[in-house]
Amino acid sequence: MRRIFLVGPMGAGKTAIGRELARQLKLEFLDADHEIERRTGADVALIFEKEGEAGFRRREREVIEELTRRDGVVLATGGGAVLDPANREALKSRGLVIYLKASVDAQAARTAQNRNRPLLHTDDRETRLRELFSVRAPLYEDLAELTVDTDSGQVKQISQRIMQELGRRGVAPG
Repeated sequence: MRRIFLVGPMGAGKTAIGRELARQLKLEFLDADHEIERRTGADVALIFEKEGEAGFRRREREVIEELTRRDGVVLATGGGAVLDPANREALKSRGLVIYLKASVDAQAARTAQNRNRPLLHTDDRETRLRELFSVRAPLYEDLAELTVDTDSGQVKQISQRIMQELGRRGVAPG
């Protein structure tokens, strides 16, 4: 497998697990949000502030279109990337999609101290997480060839579970 794409909600561990998975598979790790920040010189929160969610999603679509064509990568997508039909098509048609599933409770705990999540700039973060999850979870599930629960276990353990499942499915690493 030369292209692995990670989808899931914020706080599911896409970046940390993706980095470890890429290391184990000897593939390049890419993070769509980090690539957008690198290209613009601004963080996601500032892009949301200046261009709104629509402006950010446009940038995200361009980056995903490009990065999903690269070979030998593990790509962590942003939690909302699946909202765009063009992104879903690119992900599904160009690589193996893995859904890193996290409960709303786990997401709330993991994002509690992070102020760089513009969609969580609200008084009731947990309600917002539930709203996002209800819309996005069916899209994650529809896209994914493999779903992995990330509520328990350390990054290396979860990555190892993914490696074992890839092996069971006969997907050759690297």
